[in-house]
Amino acid sequence: MMQARLLVGTGRLCSGLILLLALGGCSTVKGWFTSAKDEAEPAKLVDFHESARFDVRWHADLGEMGNSLLQPALTDTALYGASGKGMLSRLERATGKQVWRIETGIGISGGVGIGAGLVIVGGDKGDVLAYDETGKQVWRSRVSSEVLSVPQVAEGIVIVRSGDGRITGLNVTDGKRAWMYERSTPALVVRSHAGVALQRGVAFAGFAGGKLAALNIKDGSVLWESAVSQPRGNTELERISDITSNPVVDDEQLCAISFQGRLACFDPAQGSPLWNREISSDKGMALLRKYLYLSDAGGAVMALDKSSGGTIWKNEQMFMRDTAAPGVFDDYVLVGDYEGYLHALKREDGSFAARIKLDGSAIQNAPLPLDQGALIQTRNGGLYSLSLH
Repeated sequence: MMQARLLVGTGRLCSGLILLLALGGCSTVKGWFTSAKDEAEPAKLVDFHESARFDVRWHADLGEMGNSLLQPALTDTALYGASGKGMLSRLERATGKQVWRIETGIGISGGVGIGAGLVIVGGDKGDVLAYDETGKQVWRSRVSSEVLSVPQVAEGIVIVRSGDGRITGLNVTDGKRAWMYERSTPALVVRSHAGVALQRGVAFAGFAGGKLAALNIKDGSVLWESAVSQPRGNTELERISDITSNPVVDDEQLCAISFQGRLACFDPAQGSPLWNREISSDKGMALLRKYLYLSDAGGAVMALDKSSGGTIWKNEQMFMRDTAAPGVFDDYVLVGDYEGYLHALKREDGSFAARIKLDGSAIQNAPLPLDQGALIQTRNGGLYSLSLH
């Protein structure tokens, strides 16, 4: 297997992206993308007048993520988090106090997912484990390769995406396989943590080569397929245009963005294209009412008009800081960076409103909404409940 990794900034790995050339029987060789942009220093943080303030309501330690990209999950009274070394924890939602912690016996690489009374994690060997809310294991299953994203539950099915690009539907009661979707992939693909987006009984997923598919959750049948971007360039590396983050969807449209490619939006029912524009990202997006928010491959944070793709504003002051996917909270857009800073940008113009440094390790997931505030898990396993006022 041939392997290459994508570097940004000064020797930092961009969200752990690893390029895998799936050629059986060949040796492993490492190489690097190089360009003038890759040699650039990350932007230094600018001073600004704070018009808002973060406060830490509570802080807990889940344990390091390792090579995974894990995120917590919330219910009305509890939250669940995991570490890369296999620890699964339940905490009180209001205080962060630990209720229980169990050793799963696997290296957790995907999770945490919740639904139908289950707490679900995926492992680096393809194991999928489901627990009840007391921490008792309900079932154990296995998919075709490592689980790199959050398992999701809908329509009596646990939807699991594995590192080989396959999507498997497991029966929620016993973990037995109900269906599996797979498609052919290019020789060179990006190892990513992309999962699926769910809406009205449909799972939407992006794939290598810029392809987008809509699947019926109950049986895995393909409702439609379309193209977000087309590979282009003279070399295999230049031709990578994989969708490496979750699509975003509402009742009106579905949007997906590719790495080294473009952003495109579609009618979610039929898959017919609405608009597209040239933007590259491996981080992810947020869709809220009239606007689409994203962090691009260079670290800029943008707000776009959902109906046309036109730029409303763009903050380029976090160039090459490995800016994470955005989360939208009231009047602010929140994004983390590679040094563990969480930034609050004003939704109206993208200017800085507040900033806080957590434990110093990277923040690589979008913050989750939590009781008029935000929940953030850092790469070192710090779990923070924050208010912003």
